[in-house]
Amino acid sequence: MPPRPECHRYWLISSTTYGTRLPGDPRGTTGDIRDDAGHKYRDNRPHTPLNPPLPALHTYTLKTLNAPPVRLGLAHAQHILEQWHETAAYRHWFLMAVSIMDNHFHCVLGVPGDPAPQTLLQSLKAYASRRLNIHFPRPASKTWWTESGSNRKLPTDLAVLGAIRYVLNQPVPLLIWTAAIPELNLTQGLKT
Repeated sequence: MPPRPECHRYWLISSTTYGTRLPGDPRGTTGDIRDDAGHKYRDNRPHTPLNPPLPALHTYTLKTLNAPPVRLGLAHAQHILEQWHETAAYRHWFLMAVSIMDNHFHCVLGVPGDPAPQTLLQSLKAYASRRLNIHFPRPASKTWWTESGSNRKLPTDLAVLGAIRYVLNQPVPLLIWTAAIPELNLTQGLKT
């Protein structure tokens, strides 16, 4: 295993596959909401209550999909993980933990510097898509992923450990992977 890069920021990054978690979903949702004044903001902090199910909105969004929802299988997950190892090595990221389910993924990632978190999410999805398009027929939706996702900054060692536990304890994963971390001493800048 190559030496671990010096990381300055740690993130829990998550996203869903196309069409599998829509606004109004019966399971509840996180994401863009509007306050009473009509201002739109993203509400996806840990432990924030989910937006309630809205059956009419869910039915409407299902009808507006331009293709069936995308579901992944074990072979997809294996290709995604292999690609992320390559991407992390090339970009000098520290891939710490990955969980891939049939309709979403979670990834704990350490990065040097302070890149925009949306760039990290888009890179993971773009490189995974490229690998999937080589090995599998492209989905009818022309995309594997939803447009956005979640980037949660992990400011402390305790937060990183909690995120790793969360990723590794997903119900019904296709694939779970974690780096060998003999001693978690991430950076001196983190506070527990």
